[in-house]
Amino acid sequence: MDEHAEKNLKRFEELAERARRSSVYTYSSFHSTETASLAYRVAGENEVTLWGGTDNSERVVARFGDPKELGYEEDFPIRVVCIRPKQEKFADSLTHRDFLGAVLNLGIERDVVGDILISEHTAYLFVLEELADFVCLELERVRRTAVKCELVSAVPEGCIPKLREETVTVASPRLDAILAKAYHLSRGEAKSLFDAEKVTVNGKICTNPETVLKADSKVSIRGFGKFEYRGEEHATRKGKTGITIWRYV
Repeated sequence: MDEHAEKNLKRFEELAERARRSSVYTYSSFHSTETASLAYRVAGENEVTLWGGTDNSERVVARFGDPKELGYEEDFPIRVVCIRPKQEKFADSLTHRDFLGAVLNLGIERDVVGDILISEHTAYLFVLEELADFVCLELERVRRTAVKCELVSAVPEGCIPKLREETVTVASPRLDAILAKAYHLSRGEAKSLFDAEKVTVNGKICTNPETVLKADSKVSIRGFGKFEYRGEEHATRKGKTGITIWRYV
């Protein structure tokens, strides 16, 4: 484990212990799903919830605290800021990098910012609640485009990444076989992803290439993408298995 991962793990340990000691929920900043999954190494599965604003967020906050033990639920401290041009007809063609750069130029650290979803000239920024008002007040320009910001309750459905159904035929229902087929890799290349801790299943790092998925499992592979596993569909005449996945596009 590298120094950065050890630092995050120590921070997660502190948050988990504070949640247990004080009987309140505690929250991390935003992390990649792979980094956030380290939370499961310091707390039980019932004590950790990962959420970034949508079911398929790339960047998430780790919440520590078991709802059954605490006896109540609580919303994550995440707000959505809508960033749109003041005059759309004069707006530049803006990218994720442009919006992120403009936000960070306000002096904000990367770990308070989650996903940025873009629809045409408008961006929807997930940000920690404590800085949401600051972004709305201070962000006035993205590149050369004058913008206005407002807090919104949700992201339009059309901005959320879509799922595409696919069927892959594999010799074994093992996860490394599914990854190899889905991403056109050799079995050796697929196995190396587990050694490098690039594979997460339902938010947890998976290092076992022989893992057999349960239906509705969510799989993310850093650098490749992610999909939802829906289960085995059928056996072929050659003894192979048809697997249905829903790939994020």
